[in-house]
Amino acid sequence: MKKVGNHNSISRILIFSLALMLAFSLTSIAQTAAPVAADAAAPASSGADAVKGKELFNSQCAACHKLDAKMTGPALRNIIGKHDKEWLYKWIHNSQDLIKSGDPAAVKLWEENKPSVMTAFPQLSNSDIDNIIAYTSEPKAEPVVATTTAGPPGTEAAGGVSNDIILGALALVMIMLIVMLFLVNNVLSKIAKANGIEVLEKEPTTPIWKAFAKNQFLVLVTSIFLILASAYFVYGFLMQVGVDQDYAPIQPIHYSHRIHAGSNGINCKYCHSSARVSKHSGIPSLNVCMNCHKNIAEVSDTTATSEHSKAFYDGEIQKLYKAVGWDPSTQKYTGKTEPVKWVRIHNLPDFVYFNHSQHVNVAGIECQTCHGPVQTYEIQKQFAPLTMGWCIDCHRKTEVKMEGNEYYTKIHEELSKKYGVDKLTAAQMGGLECGKCHY
Repeated sequence: MKKVGNHNSISRILIFSLALMLAFSLTSIAQTAAPVAADAAAPASSGADAVKGKELFNSQCAACHKLDAKMTGPALRNIIGKHDKEWLYKWIHNSQDLIKSGDPAAVKLWEENKPSVMTAFPQLSNSDIDNIIAYTSEPKAEPVVATTTAGPPGTEAAGGVSNDIILGALALVMIMLIVMLFLVNNVLSKIAKANGIEVLEKEPTTPIWKAFAKNQFLVLVTSIFLILASAYFVYGFLMQVGVDQDYAPIQPIHYSHRIHAGSNGINCKYCHSSARVSKHSGIPSLNVCMNCHKNIAEVSDTTATSEHSKAFYDGEIQKLYKAVGWDPSTQKYTGKTEPVKWVRIHNLPDFVYFNHSQHVNVAGIECQTCHGPVQTYEIQKQFAPLTMGWCIDCHRKTEVKMEGNEYYTKIHEELSKKYGVDKLTAAQMGGLECGKCHY
């Protein structure tokens, strides 16, 4: 009877645990579904078409205006609250005519923003302007916090049940199984003793390490193996000294190649212009950054990722403004600048000579060949090992581009006859000579 009682107690515990997990799961699912239902029930906005207004704003207005910050022109959020619609029609169609007529509001706006002259938009109908006004009248959206599938401990899993509950239940089941096995072992031992069954004890055996020490052949083979393995790993370690592959330091201003070279398609040589004509590719001047960021003080909502929010990227742009002394509210330089201490990533030894212009301009090598798919990097890193062996291997495999490259015409004719080939590799053109890369 005692065994049955224990069995019933364990069953009750399991049933209670399952019921508790089921109740918590239903509660979590109900809480998750509630916001979705609320969102579905949200009423649609009425009036002019704000979606078309956004398209018109981006194509016609965004070059000089932002919704919530002054750019070349004033911020346009809720502009209908500052001027009536008829006045806006006249101003947008031809602002200069309105200023010349002596309209007080037009003259005041001109004084605040001159010498920038607003472009006339006679092609926009009143309906188009209504759509733009509808877009500028929308309330400012709160920043969306990006979520990931796998959250931190304690977050809900795909089914709506907390991960902590699931792990706790599994741990409870494991503990119960261990206890049950321990009890079964004790019961079997007692039954064996009660029936006079003798449990045989294991005979003492020689420890493995003693048997191994007595076998001289195994000791010799193992010693040789350990010496060779140690030499292999020591050699591998020493060969990695000074190799900083995948080195990705944190920079004082976060710069995303994924956004600039990837999403926006900016050519590498626009920023690293000296790579065409110089030994070094160079770190771009902050003035190059300001060519675009005078008018780009914040990123779009779609730029945010699970790791970096929109507020993070906007904050990095503010660091740029602080470094160059730019005041976005007045659209003027203050004269107060701060140096940016960039952390160098690629660093060759002093005795190694490498010329970017020879590879980029003359040989036509793409930047990604040595620097990897930078257009996908959120944080720039060293892609290649940049060792001597890596460079030599590239010179042996890479065929020199001859088409439209008069630099190699004469030497190609001579060497192609010498080697009896149509195309030459960098190695065949002297790319393995010591003096090419070493001073």
